[in-house]
This record gives sequence, structure tokens and C-alpha cells, in this order.
Amino acid sequence: MAAFLILLFLIFIGLAGYLAQLNPEKVVFFVTRDMSFQMSVTSLILFSTAFGGGLVILFAGVHEIKYFILNWKYARQKRKEAQIETYYTEAVNAFLAKRYRDATTLFQKILSLNANHINSFLRLGKIYRIQGNHNEAIKLHRKARSLDEQNIEVLLALSYDLEETQRFEEATQYLKEILHLDGTNLTALMRLRDIYIRLQRWEEAHPVQEKVIRLPQPKEVAEKEAVALLGIKYEAGMCCLHANQLEGARRYFKGAIKLDKGFLPAYIGLSDIHVKGGRPYLGARLLEKAYEMTRHIILLHRLEDLYLEMGEPEKVLHVYRKALEKDPNDIVLKFYLGKLYYRLEMVDDAYDLLSEIEPQIEYFPDLHKILGNLYLRKGELSLAVDALKKSLKLKKHVLVSYYCSACDYHTIAWSGRCGRCGQWNSYQAKPILVDKAPKKALTETPYSIPYPREII
Repeated sequence: MAAFLILLFLIFIGLAGYLAQLNPEKVVFFVTRDMSFQMSVTSLILFSTAFGGGLVILFAGVHEIKYFILNWKYARQKRKEAQIETYYTEAVNAFLAKRYRDATTLFQKILSLNANHINSFLRLGKIYRIQGNHNEAIKLHRKARSLDEQNIEVLLALSYDLEETQRFEEATQYLKEILHLDGTNLTALMRLRDIYIRLQRWEEAHPVQEKVIRLPQPKEVAEKEAVALLGIKYEAGMCCLHANQLEGARRYFKGAIKLDKGFLPAYIGLSDIHVKGGRPYLGARLLEKAYEMTRHIILLHRLEDLYLEMGEPEKVLHVYRKALEKDPNDIVLKFYLGKLYYRLEMVDDAYDLLSEIEPQIEYFPDLHKILGNLYLRKGELSLAVDALKKSLKLKKHVLVSYYCSACDYHTIAWSGRCGRCGQWNSYQAKPILVDKAPKKALTETPYSIPYPREII
């Protein structure tokens, strides 16, 4: 290639010499209006050729220099990105291993190389949140948001930060922004629902929970969320009831029953609506129908209190007796009827019924408390030791003890939601007793019977 170029150059020189012999004349070449000089035609041709070649070489050189600079910058950027990727991998590994000090150092190195590295802001902010430095976490996550205002992960991180600092209103705003961008974001929906529950804003939690259960989820999670919707409906209904918004409360309670025919708190809530609306007989009748179908003892307790408040104990006695006719061997029913006799000062009836139970039961504290006092009332001191009465501190009104079937929490105040674990519809009313024959605790029998619509 070089020899070929040399040959062309020699040919060009020879041609130029030949033309110089044929054209000996001089020409005037003006540089400016006032400056000129004479030169041969051949010299003019050579000068023009050299000038054009120089321009070509100049432009080619500039292009090559520019290409070299761009390649250098690209290579430098690639080395920088590779370094950031290495640092980020090491930082994430340190974060997952809970080596937060090492992870913090690495993330800070990344940000010194790239001040717009959103993932580093996210991870570093999370480390600060874990360490309790919520202000710094919020600062970093807000800077990440300024780089990408529609980044859902950044908005979620900010909601976590603000919730942990008890700034719930701000947290809900960020969650609403996420749902504006993606209305099916399950994490945002559940977190917004949880904040509303925490703030006891049940009517706001209700539509959010309805969206949650419409989204596809694993069966176990879907069942849990369905129970949560029942509880939220009940709590929203109770809020309306306390605010004297009876129609709103009725809609919520009926909605809960429509989803789960065995949701006891909703029946009690509907009964309370009738009572609050000045129709206690309708409330009592509803509880009676509910009991006939569910056989849930707690409904009898509510009926007992309601009829006694109405001054009609005979009606609740009739309900108890009717229930015992259907199941004459139910020890739990016998005990609660005997307790009602005792509460109504029907001493002989209470004694006759409860004394039937005593030989069948090895351990039954509540029964022994009532019988001890009945023995005293009947003057049978040998059967009712004074020391036992004093130790039991027996009161005239024996309180019903409820317990949560989910967490075994015990209380004397019924509620639609467990005070310990937060589970709805979990309270049971089985007294503590041990049967002498099989040596096991007696439990209530669950029923599964279709519910007619007329009850609600």
C-alpha cells in the first residue's frame, strides 16, 4: 500500500513537471486587493492541491480526535458503572447479612460516584430506618423521589418512614399516590387498610378492604382477608350505631351476614339497632331466631340481659327451657339456666338443676361457687364451708366468662373482636368444666344450618 502511494506521488510530480514545461507563463495571484504575487500555473496547481489536502487532513484529524475523546469517555463511564455495580452487589450482600455499617459505607461510595443512584438512596434510607434514624431515612427517600416522582418503591419507602414516626396522614397520602398510579397494588392497599384500622377509621378502611379481596391471592391469604372484611364491616356498623346512624349500621351488619351467615357480632349489632331504635322486642326476637339456627350460647346471654332489662325474665326462661327440651343432656345449657335461676333468686330451681350437674363434673369452678352459696342459703353448712366462700369472694351476680378461641384470651366483657389478638367473631362462652366419665373438657357443638333471609 505504501509503495503504491509513493508511485502515485512520483507520477503526480512527473505530471506536474511536464505541465510546467508546457506552461511557462506566469499568473498574478491576489491574496487581497492590495497584495498579489506572480507564480507559474504549475505552482498554483500544486499549491491548490496541497491546500485542499491539508484541509482534508485537518478535518480527518479533528474527527479522529473527537472519536478518541468519545471512546475515552465511554470507556471511563463503563469502568465507573462496573465499579458501581461491584459496590452495589457488595452493599446489598452486606445489607442482607445485616452488616449495616459496611453496607452504609458502600452505598455512600456509590452515591459519591453517582449522585442519582436511586436504589442506593432506597437501601441506605432503609438502613437508617432500621437503625431508628427516621429523619435521615425520610430525607434520603425524598431525594430519591425528586429523581423519579412515579417510582412506586420510593413512595412505599416514604410511607413506611412516615408511619413509623406516627405521621399517618402523610403516609396515607403517599399510599394514595401509589394507588393513583396503580390501583391494583396489593401492598399499598393492605398498608392503607392497616393504617385506617390502626386509626379506627373503619368506614374509610371498608372500601379499601373490598378492593383487597377482589384481587387474586393465595387461598389462605384470601380467607384471612375475607375475615378481615367481616370485621371491618362490623366495626363500621358499630361506628354508625354509636353515631345514631341506624340505617348505615344496618347496611354494614347485613352485609357482614350476607358474606358469612355465622358471623355472630353482626346479629348482635342488628339487635342493638332495634333496641336503640326503641324496638327491643324486635331485637330480642331476632336474637331468638339467630339462636334457633346457630345454637350459640352467647346469644342466650344477650337475650338474658335484654329480657331482664325489659322486666320480662319469664321470656328468657322460656327460651332456655325450650333449648333444653331439644338437648336435655347439654350440661352447659343446664349450668347457664341454673345460673339464671340463681340470678332471679329462684333458689330451689337453681339448686335442683345445678345439683344434677355436680355429680357428673370433676372440676367446675363456677358451678361450685354458685352451689356453695346455695348451700349456705339453704342452711346446709356442712356442704358449704365458710372458708371456701370467703376464698371465692362470691358475689350474688355470677359473671359470665368469655374466652377467645384463637388466642385463649379470657374476659367477662363480650366484644365482637378479641382484645388481645384482634380476631373477630372468636369469643366463646364455654365454662371451665371437666367431665368425670371421659376426663375431657366439654365443648359447644358447632352448627351449620342454612339461614333464611327473614332473620335480617
